[in-house]
Amino acid sequence: MRVLVTGAGAGIGRAIAEAFNDAEAEVHVCDVDGDALHDLTQSRPSISTTVANVSSSEDTDRVFEDFASRSKRIDVLVNNAGISGPRAPLEETDEEEWRSCIDVNLTASFLYMRRAIPWMKRQGAGAIINISTSSAKTGLPMRSAYVASKAGLVAFTENAARELGPFGIRCNAVLPGIIDNPRGRALIQKYAADRGLDQDAAEQEFLSFVSMRTMIKPPEVAEVCLFLASEQARHITGQAIGVDGNMEWEA
Repeated sequence: MRVLVTGAGAGIGRAIAEAFNDAEAEVHVCDVDGDALHDLTQSRPSISTTVANVSSSEDTDRVFEDFASRSKRIDVLVNNAGISGPRAPLEETDEEEWRSCIDVNLTASFLYMRRAIPWMKRQGAGAIINISTSSAKTGLPMRSAYVASKAGLVAFTENAARELGPFGIRCNAVLPGIIDNPRGRALIQKYAADRGLDQDAAEQEFLSFVSMRTMIKPPEVAEVCLFLASEQARHITGQAIGVDGNMEWEA
């Protein structure tokens, strides 16, 4: 199995790359952070890398050139790269920050799918997995660019599944919840600071909006991606699958 994962220098993306690597797939990853990629290859030398800005068409071309130098087919594309975007009331949101968030979180998936799809059509098979967020379902005040980009990614996924299904190409979205990593913990810290709560009280209140009262470990998301890329999921497409303990609402 030959796999390309974007935004895989750290966090969920790294967990996904490592899971496919453990499953003996040939894995190529990209990330804008060269130091993070260097750290990844120190522990996973069989994973190949490209430093790239996913929202750049030129960088996208370079990623696929690097990928093609190692493999003549692509079985799985995981569009994971994303940014949090501006945090502001809608009417105060900076236009350039809005565009940057849309470019990285939505347009980049288009750029990578546009390059991968001809390969998959020639093969008559392929799996595309787009990493969205549970916030696409709940909404999240002060984060309009982020929610719009990730909700758009879900709609894009569903539409692509219709278009690509006749060619044997599957396209699904995964919607993680509150991730138990430094970025997820920072969200709880901010929640605590905004409300004058200590860390434990903030976490308890934060998780009260999750049916299972739990944060999500990055490998849990990776395991779902492995399943969606597998033969067992050969007829699963056009789905938005939450890995979030059932996020009911967000403050």
